[in-house]
Amino acid sequence: MLEAIFALLFGLVIGSFLNVCIYRWPLDLSVVKPRSHCVSCEKTIAWYDNVPLLSFMLLGGRCRYCKARISWRYPVVELAVGLLWFYWVYTYGPTALAAKLSILTALSVALTFSDLEERILPDEMTLGGTVIGLAFAYFVPVPDIYAPAILSLILLMTGITVSDAIRSVASAALGAGLPAFLLWFGGWLYEKVRRREGLGLGDVKLIAMVGAFLGLQNALMTLILGCIAGSIIGYSYIKLTHKDPSTYELPLGSFLGLATIFMAFASEKPTGW
Repeated sequence: MLEAIFALLFGLVIGSFLNVCIYRWPLDLSVVKPRSHCVSCEKTIAWYDNVPLLSFMLLGGRCRYCKARISWRYPVVELAVGLLWFYWVYTYGPTALAAKLSILTALSVALTFSDLEERILPDEMTLGGTVIGLAFAYFVPVPDIYAPAILSLILLMTGITVSDAIRSVASAALGAGLPAFLLWFGGWLYEKVRRREGLGLGDVKLIAMVGAFLGLQNALMTLILGCIAGSIIGYSYIKLTHKDPSTYELPLGSFLGLATIFMAFASEKPTGW
C-alpha cells in the first residue's frame, strides 16, 4: 500500500507536468523554459500555487493575480494520472509491468486532452511513447497472440533463433507497425475518394504507440473501439450542436486515447519470462 501511495503522489506531479506539455507542445514551446505562468496575465506562478490539486482548490480555480479562471483540465489530468498510477502499483506492485502501464495510461490521458483541445497529438508523446513501449517489451512480454504467431512463422521459415526478449520486442514492433499502416491506408484511401483529408498522421502514430505497448491484438481493438465511440458520440454532438458535418474536425485521437486506457485494463497481463 505504501508503494501505491507514493505512486499516487508521484502521478499527481507527473500529471501536473503533462498539463504543461498539453499546452506547450502543440504551440512548439519549450516545456522547460519559461517557468509556469498564467496564460492570461503571464505572471509567473509561485511554487505554492503550483501544488497539484491542492493549489487549484485553495485558489478556487482562479489565478491569484488576475482572477482569470483556470481550466478544469488541470486538476482532471492530475487526478486521473495519480489514480491510474495508484491502481497499477497497488495491483501489480512496484514492478516493470506497473511502470509500463503507468506510462502508457499517463500518455493516453495527455493525448486525449491534447487532441480534444488543440486537435494535435504531439510527436513527443506518440513517437516517444512508441520508443518507450518497444524498450519495455524487452523486459515485459507483450500481451498478444497474433504478432508472436506471425513472427514465429517468419522465424521458422528463415531458420533464425532469437531469445524470448528479442521475440517480444519484434512482436511489439509488428504490433506497432501493422495497425498503424492499416489506419494510414484507410486515411489515404478516404482522401483519394473524397478529395479531402480525413485522418491526421497523429492518429496513426498514436496507434503505433498502443501496439508497441499492448501488441497487435489490443492495438486493433483500440482502433475499433475508438472509431465506434468517435462515430457515435461525434455524430450525436454534431446533431445536438447543429455543426456542419463536412467541416467539423472529429478529435479521433481523444477517443483512441480513452480506448487505450480501457484496453490497458482489459488486456491479458503477462506474468514474465
